[in-house]
Amino acid sequence: MIKFYYNMAPNPMKVALFLEESGLDYEAIPVDTRRGDQHQPGYAALNPNSKVPTIQDDGVTVFDSNAILLYLAEKTGKFLPAPGLAARAELLSWLMFVATGVGPYSGQSVHFRHFAPEPKEYPVERYVFEAKRHYGIIDARLADRPFMLGETYTIVDMALWGWARMVPFVIAENAWEFLPNLKRFMDAMAERPAVQRAMALKDRHSFKTETDAEARSHLFRHIQPA
Repeated sequence: MIKFYYNMAPNPMKVALFLEESGLDYEAIPVDTRRGDQHQPGYAALNPNSKVPTIQDDGVTVFDSNAILLYLAEKTGKFLPAPGLAARAELLSWLMFVATGVGPYSGQSVHFRHFAPEPKEYPVERYVFEAKRHYGIIDARLADRPFMLGETYTIVDMALWGWARMVPFVIAENAWEFLPNLKRFMDAMAERPAVQRAMALKDRHSFKTETDAEARSHLFRHIQPA
């Protein structure tokens, strides 16, 4: 059985969706990052970056959500494009676009919009712009296809879904107004039973929700509680 170390943040939810779509047997193990579970020696030994998610699969440990998606897809042979170098190149290009662009810019936009102390006008402008630009590229990509790689549902769509759930929180409350194709994609994703099961993980375990001084000290290590 796969051990899945998670919380409800975008990156773990990508993996939760794969596990539910694939039907793999797994044990969900909560890592409460606002309480500092990710910095405990036992977890840090699995993931030296002290982030979620991580999986353990029959003696194999994998961390980083996109690495996990690739590992599980190759293990099961599911949610990959048709064989061929060109199709794999397209998969990797868009998966890394989510990994190195959408995720980091979304995360920084959230941090500076909602959590960073003042003054923050410049970083907010910078990261909201870049997040909006990246989601705009995706919106254009989805203009003439149901999924990121066309007619085939793949791990790229799962990776995108993890972050795109947060678009109004990342960019602005009205963000869906200028991302109609991404909104259509997300509405279709919400109808998938596996998405609904992944979202139901929130009912299995409770996580700290307050971003107080203790939580900030664990989430933002450069900040120490007074």
